[in-house]
Amino acid sequence: MENKDNKSNKTPKENKPRMFRFNIYWMYGFIILMLIGLYVFSGSSVTKELGWTEFQQLAQDNVFDKWVVSSKKNILEATVKQDKVSEIFKGDVSRLGETPKVIVQIPSADKVSDFYQEIKDENHIDAELSFRVDDDTFWNIFITMVPFVFFIILWIFLMRRMSGGAGNVFNAGKAKARLFDKDNDSKVTFKDVAGLSEAKQEVEEIVSFLKDPNKYTELGGKIPKGALLVGPPGTGKTLLAKAVAGEADVPFFSLSGSDFVEMFVGVGASRVRDLFRQAKEKAPCIVFIDEIDAVGRARGKNLNMNSNDERENTLNQLLTEMDGFGSNSGVIILAATNRADVLDKALLRAGRFDRQIHVELPDLNERKEIFGVHLRPIKIDESVDVEFLARQTPGFSGADIANVCNEAALIAARNGKKFVQKDDFMNAVDRIVGGLEKRSKITTADERNSIANHEAGHATLSWLLEHANPLVKVTIVPRGKALGAAWYLPEERQITTREQLLDEMCATLGGRAAEEIFLKKISTGASNDLERVTKQAYAMVIYFGMSEKLPNLNYYDSSGQDWGFTKPYSEQTAKLIDEEVQRIVSEQYERAKKILQEHAEGHHQLAQVLLKREVIYTEDVELIFGKRAWVSRTEEILEQQEKFAQEEKEKQEALVADTKSVTIVTQPDDSMAAPSQETK
Repeated sequence: MENKDNKSNKTPKENKPRMFRFNIYWMYGFIILMLIGLYVFSGSSVTKELGWTEFQQLAQDNVFDKWVVSSKKNILEATVKQDKVSEIFKGDVSRLGETPKVIVQIPSADKVSDFYQEIKDENHIDAELSFRVDDDTFWNIFITMVPFVFFIILWIFLMRRMSGGAGNVFNAGKAKARLFDKDNDSKVTFKDVAGLSEAKQEVEEIVSFLKDPNKYTELGGKIPKGALLVGPPGTGKTLLAKAVAGEADVPFFSLSGSDFVEMFVGVGASRVRDLFRQAKEKAPCIVFIDEIDAVGRARGKNLNMNSNDERENTLNQLLTEMDGFGSNSGVIILAATNRADVLDKALLRAGRFDRQIHVELPDLNERKEIFGVHLRPIKIDESVDVEFLARQTPGFSGADIANVCNEAALIAARNGKKFVQKDDFMNAVDRIVGGLEKRSKITTADERNSIANHEAGHATLSWLLEHANPLVKVTIVPRGKALGAAWYLPEERQITTREQLLDEMCATLGGRAAEEIFLKKISTGASNDLERVTKQAYAMVIYFGMSEKLPNLNYYDSSGQDWGFTKPYSEQTAKLIDEEVQRIVSEQYERAKKILQEHAEGHHQLAQVLLKREVIYTEDVELIFGKRAWVSRTEEILEQQEKFAQEEKEKQEALVADTKSVTIVTQPDDSMAAPSQETK
């Protein structure tokens, strides 16, 4: 009964309507009224009404300075002289303004004119008489108020824009997070995330923390406060976050790092506070901050060096909210970035982001799974081989693979096909890697011959060198900005040896070497090849320590915070680095020319096939030079990857089978006997 009474006592109080609620439009109305009041009263004089007889008596004493007669209204306005004000206005005259006036209802304008002329002749007054034709006073006020109204509207518009369209300047400090909960229809789940098995397992565990926290805390453990998804663009970081929003049974706040940045000072920190306030109210929950490098960049590394940076204030507030004196129990921060190297070290420490989940580019088996996901809604025929597509797209991210599938479907639809075929996927890969074909670009016979010899040089060396990437396709049809292009199938390796780097450099220089040997002239077509070779040679000397004169030295700062604008080596060492780079490139160029001279006949045949057909494939090169001696190495690596994936799958299946092998069987008995336990 006591509880019911308490509830009944609270109900009227809770249902009591709100008596007052502030609205910003009240302030706008107050400003408008104030401007109208200033227009009416400021700068205008105090007026006093006089009778016609009284006015005549005062006018004879030369009290008034100026008479203005309104002919339509029969009203006279007379300005009182400063030294005569006290005679008409009694009391304190200091508040009357500069030009106090009197208003007189006159018989007619003619009467005033006659009276003025009479007293001017007799009393020699110096007042001036003027007549005016009255116009619409309301229209005058309207015209006068137009500038004020315009500036008020402009000010309201600017306030709306600066406050993010909220319509209220006080909403500028509110967080712009989008809330997902179990009532939202989020269609992305972990089934839609292919590959990324390790990263997905980490994220699934975070969801499990919130669903069943006692499972982890009963042993004394603590739920992680944050996890940072790090990886190249397009690898699926945001997709993982969407899957978390779809799988978690807890509220999920999603926003971008740039949402904290605003032109107002202090707005970013205010939005951080408001975000965590909302999160605490709905705890347990997950807060996802995409592209956190927009607000989490290392302090002191911004462009406005020593100024009071709003971005740093926002970061300081974020650091405090994530792990400060306040408690954020039940709030897990999930963030994503592809620029982890520029983030502040205080943001990355344990207690804020306890876990860094690396989301890397997918390997062969993961690309198969990703193709399987994106091929679900696409109508394909039996010519499409998922494994072949996975092998033809090395280095592609999940976003790139999704783009390939979409482009293939568009190409098939453009050609009027009912199904998407293998050729459509290959054309889509070519379109994404090399750009759109430009068959309309006009090239002369000499240019085509030069391009064919150049591309044939690349194809020849890549086929004959052991560690060079095997050739897939060569074309002399212009694509994008390139006049010719070659596609290779690189080995998916974790480390690269010195010999592999040198072979790749030699194959890249094959185009320029072929021009010099077979055409006796060089062209600008090798510009991109030379750029890649030069960067690779500098990397060998400066980063990898593969130089003979500068062995085992690395002049690269991976954190990007220690050296600043100064070089970590002397001018003498810089000269030595340039000499070593020049030596490496020259050696590989001479090596390329030597190999091409030894296989000049095969190169000539390849160039002629290119001129005739414009496109050649692996089979064409194999007919000329024979089967590649090192092709088994690539297949061996692929077989090892497939074997490892199969072994992992069998281990998981065996683990599940062992878990289900022990069951409890209950036998019913009329004598209420205890159940027996059997082991299968």
